Amino acid sequence: MTIPLVDLVAQYHTLKPEIDQAIQRVLESGQFILGSEVSLLEEEVANYLGAKYAVGVASGTDALIMALRALDIGSGDEVLLPAYTFFATAGAVLHVGAIPIFVDIDAQTYCMDVYLAQSKITSRTKAIIPVHLFGHPVDMEAVFELSETYRLKVIEDNAQAFGAEYFAKKTGSFSDAACLSFFPTKNLGGYGDGGMVVTSHADIAEKVRMLRTHGWRKKYFPEELGYNSRLDALQAAILRVKLSHVDEWNQRRRQLAQEYKVRLESMEIQIPSEATNIKHAYHLYVIRYKNRDRIRQVLKEANVSSDVYYPQPPYLATPCRKLGYQLGAFPISDLASKETLAIPLYPEMNNAQIDYIVANIQRAIGLNT
Repeated sequence: MTIPLVDLVAQYHTLKPEIDQAIQRVLESGQFILGSEVSLLEEEVANYLGAKYAVGVASGTDALIMALRALDIGSGDEVLLPAYTFFATAGAVLHVGAIPIFVDIDAQTYCMDVYLAQSKITSRTKAIIPVHLFGHPVDMEAVFELSETYRLKVIEDNAQAFGAEYFAKKTGSFSDAACLSFFPTKNLGGYGDGGMVVTSHADIAEKVRMLRTHGWRKKYFPEELGYNSRLDALQAAILRVKLSHVDEWNQRRRQLAQEYKVRLESMEIQIPSEATNIKHAYHLYVIRYKNRDRIRQVLKEANVSSDVYYPQPPYLATPCRKLGYQLGAFPISDLASKETLAIPLYPEMNNAQIDYIVANIQRAIGLNT
């Protein structure tokens, strides 16, 4: 049996008539950059998340950069973000000339421990970026308390949590601006790069629209230095098809996560947890074990894919060296980078595949006893 970490081909075959029709529609329209498909997707995503505006851009990373700029975060400003996440979150802060201020994570959810953030705040702190990592929402009530007390802008990194909920409200609708990624492996993923900024503030939406197209409102008349970061119509058409299925897929992800839980919870493995009043999107199913490399090797020998998210905390990345952080500054993040492992979870999986994966994990642990 061969099991990939995610099976995008299987997903395509479940949607083939709809996807092919959407692609054909765009090809016959002759409009490939922005246009009606993008506008309709923007409206549909905003409605889905419960926000007023959504602006399609070329990637989730670009969404973060433009959200920061739309909120006037720039040179010398400090931005709070988790010490364990994909590097793009920190990279976007660096790109606008701001300073990433890292905060350690909660050992159970892998999201920022917001209660540790207060001690990091200075007169230069302007924003906080909660990352809903692996699909688990951050404690947004704690984020709001912090932002209101210190007048911080809030930018949700919702790249991994499309469809997740916090107190029955979709993540991506809580903040001044939220950022989405449509990278193919995401819960709502395209067939290439893509991203979106979601907001309920008209001025922020307008600023992002300007920035994504060379900084102009009127064509060929840039008002400031912008980007060429427009969402393709083909990606928008594909995403519109997938959006109508995302709740069903997320529910299936939760069912599969429960199947894993039943089989794994008696082992010496930390499995994903869900805080009270949240709905996990399970973008990734991440386990934790003291010798994760043994599990990974046994799974590889059994033709089961797995991956490490993330082998290096962003605060240790080369572009962050100038900030002066040293190994050990964030012990929970460091431990997560050494012990976590993502195992297959995608809506098209079946219980026999889970049985096979779990049996091999058990075998790996048995080899260590």
